[in-house]
Amino acid sequence: MGWLVVIHVVSSIVGIGPTFFGHVLFRKKQQREELKQSLALFQLLNYFPKIGGTIAVLSGVALVALSGWKFTDLWIWISLVLYVLIQVVAVGMLGPVMSQLIQVLNGENGRSTDQDTSTNKAAILLSKANRLYNTASIMGIILILLMILKPM
Repeated sequence: MGWLVVIHVVSSIVGIGPTFFGHVLFRKKQQREELKQSLALFQLLNYFPKIGGTIAVLSGVALVALSGWKFTDLWIWISLVLYVLIQVVAVGMLGPVMSQLIQVLNGENGRSTDQDTSTNKAAILLSKANRLYNTASIMGIILILLMILKPM
């Protein structure tokens, strides 16, 4: 069962870790080209939570099934709910904001607008993305703490 714990811990780090890079990638006051590069890096980093997170959940379920824990334990339910909420924020809410930001930066909004309007819209979307990243990061920290401090 030790190998399963190693798989679970490593996949959790790989799955949750990129969430914390968002704070660096989407910092305020970036130039347009810097933000485009950050968005490209975001797209690459996005694979890690999908793959690592999936393996972490599957290995976590296997750990519960093979150990003395029960699926009715409160900390397990809280952990699963937090994981789902992180996915909802990161994929369901942050993804569309990032798509809109890419469209604004590439000028694909279907109508010609002046640079100031585009810059303001990008700043609003960037601020929204940062709030979502903060939310996902806080939930990720709570999830990590639950894994460390789980009842023995």
